[in-house]
Amino acid sequence: MTDQAVHQPTDLPVTLPLATDAPLDPPAEWEELRARCPVAHATLPSGDTALYLTRYDDVRALLSDPRFARPTERDNAARLAPEGAGGAAVTGSSAFAIPDRGEPHQRWRRRVGKYFTAKRMAALRPGMARLAEGLVDTMLAEGAPADLRASLGFPFPVYVICDLLGVPADDRDRFSHWSDSFLSVTRYTADEIRTAQREFVEYMAGHVAAKRAEPSDDLLGTLISEADEDGGLSDDELVATGVGLLVAGHETTANMIGKMVSMLLGDRTRWETLLDNPALVRTAVEESLRFDTNLGFGVRRYIGEDVEIGGHLVPGGSTVVCSMPAANRDERTFTGAADMDLTRTPNPHLTFGVGPHSCLGQSLARTELQVVLETLLARVPALRLAVPATALRKTEGLLVGGLREVPVSW
Repeated sequence: MTDQAVHQPTDLPVTLPLATDAPLDPPAEWEELRARCPVAHATLPSGDTALYLTRYDDVRALLSDPRFARPTERDNAARLAPEGAGGAAVTGSSAFAIPDRGEPHQRWRRRVGKYFTAKRMAALRPGMARLAEGLVDTMLAEGAPADLRASLGFPFPVYVICDLLGVPADDRDRFSHWSDSFLSVTRYTADEIRTAQREFVEYMAGHVAAKRAEPSDDLLGTLISEADEDGGLSDDELVATGVGLLVAGHETTANMIGKMVSMLLGDRTRWETLLDNPALVRTAVEESLRFDTNLGFGVRRYIGEDVEIGGHLVPGGSTVVCSMPAANRDERTFTGAADMDLTRTPNPHLTFGVGPHSCLGQSLARTELQVVLETLLARVPALRLAVPATALRKTEGLLVGGLREVPVSW
């Protein structure tokens, strides 16, 4: 901390979530906040106040700091959701026993993360490609127009994560409801959330018990059979791991598939560029991740001690919301940040976070997005949005952002 540090400014207060002119557009406030008020006061849907970061360097520095983690029930943090409306991912519920900070968290990450390496994902890629081909076959057979989210965006990552965890994909509709309740900010009532959470935990506990009784070679089965010298994961940790991976492994990727395709089709020259040069798929996926403005509310951190952020003193006890999509549009880091450049490299976007709490499944998500985009370019080159991009509708009331549907034709 420097002697020049001062308390955060109080001008340019904002109310989250910020409104946009169109579903794929950035909020108008981001540019001014980055320029004039990089540590702003923000009112959350609960009515509580947090600090809101929009500059790349500030967001990256805070997310990289191992002292600070996502708020839990034991922290006296600003609440994101109104009383009773928040799911476990929003409230930091203690019902899910994954260690959330320090060495216990890193030990859990090392144990689970070895199943999500780029090498392992490359081995899964041929199976993913066959799955995507089959889903596209069905969509084409049923004819246009189609909802790309329902036909491909949602089922594809659900089938992949269910296969990894060894849970039946036939239960995907239940997973979707449980996942939405887990991520609820304003969508569900307290009773609906409690019921869904109980059902989800009971389901996964039964699944873990079955894996203990009959070992398998999927991720959960392997975690059970490869318990190391300190005993491996407890049943509660295995249940929490299964729940967390099932939610994160399909919800965010399902949303991103729809948003990526919508961004690429919203300006037809982008799609044509990829048709002319399919080798750009990898950089196009990274740029889609950077360019996405609809990630949700942002990643929260509870500040347990005084810390300097961007030259401003943030006192201990504060809750900070890191806007990764706002940081991803920072001209200080990205030349031509307001333009979608499918050849951009390097592309150090923060969509998967950074540091000790970065997204564990980012190699999986990248592989899924690449496979989907390659399949659509090859199989449906005439793909187009069936409605103007401005007519797409945002998902509301959840911690993560997305589109309700993605109408397409060809």
